[in-house]
Formats: sequence, structure tokens, C-alpha cells
Amino acid sequence: MAAVPNVVDVSIERAETVTITFDDGVVCVFGVGELRAACPCATCRGARDRGGVAWPRQGQSEAVEIRDAQFSGAWGISITWSDGHSDGIYAWVNLRRWWLTGFEHPIEDIDG
Repeated sequence: MAAVPNVVDVSIERAETVTITFDDGVVCVFGVGELRAACPCATCRGARDRGGVAWPRQGQSEAVEIRDAQFSGAWGISITWSDGHSDGIYAWVNLRRWWLTGFEHPIEDIDG
């Protein structure tokens, strides 16, 4: 399998978007709501596997923003959300494929 191009820039607008730029020129722009809803952690994945939603859950506001974000080694980003959730690590390879496939597959279903 071919290696995923390197991430050269990540730009975060806390209440709006996360933009990831790869060294081959591919630029991926994700809304923060779609990233929160697609959280790849076991809890959120389990909710979706049972036919539910990961976010917003009943009684939660649909407004969400990024409180903090940190790189997880060289392979992804970990996000702390305004709703207190912080368990998912979004792998670059998964985000890139998700973007390139037109969001046809949930983030966690793409193995790299």
C-alpha cells in the first residue's frame, strides 16, 4: 500500500472548521459538527453501530466547538470538544480517505 502523504498544515477555526493540508496539495476541510458526529472512539462508534448517533445525544445542544487539539504522534489529531468529549483520535489516513470518498464511509471504517 502506498504511504499517505504528509500533513504540512492544520488550521482550526474552533467553532467552524478543521482544514488539513497534505504535501501533495490535497486540502481537506471538515465542519466541526461532522467531525464530532464521526468521532472514532469506541463509545461513539458503538452508538452508531447500534443505529444511534454519537452526537448530539438527546438533551445535548447541537452547538459544539473545539476546546483543544493535539497531534497524536505523526499519524493523527486528538480533539477535546466543548461538550467535554475527548476520547477519539482522528487518523490522518482516515480523514484523507473520508474526504476523498465524499464522506461515503465513517472515519473509523477506514483502516489505512
